[in-house]
Amino acid sequence: MELTDTQQEFLRNHHAAAMITVADDGRPKAVRVGVALVDGRLRSSGTAGRVRTERLRRDPRCTLFVFDKAYAYLSIEATVTILDGPDAPQLNVDLFRVMQGRPTGPLAWYGEELEEDAFRARMVDEQRLVYEFMPTKAYGPH
Repeated sequence: MELTDTQQEFLRNHHAAAMITVADDGRPKAVRVGVALVDGRLRSSGTAGRVRTERLRRDPRCTLFVFDKAYAYLSIEATVTILDGPDAPQLNVDLFRVMQGRPTGPLAWYGEELEEDAFRARMVDEQRLVYEFMPTKAYGPH
């Protein structure tokens, strides 16, 4: 499904979200994540060793709960594709540029300001990958 213009605008202005995946026993598990639209694609960052990555490899369905600082939110049911190929470091650069609102220059990472090459190298060191969400349903008072 295509997100509406209003939903896309909400996502351009709000990057805080909870990602809900399903554990082996069927219990939903929620974690806080950052999300952003990058070239029209909804994405988030993760690492190869995270439990949610393992869950998504087993069952690629998840729900995102994107929220503002008041009561507006957008729930998105989606299927996730894990982008962990050789372009994953650059995909992370592109993602964090959008989330941080920094189209050029250094990027912030855990209290440091890293130039793009150093940031990309850190993404490699941390085995960072990108989750790409293919929405199947979206709802909420946004």
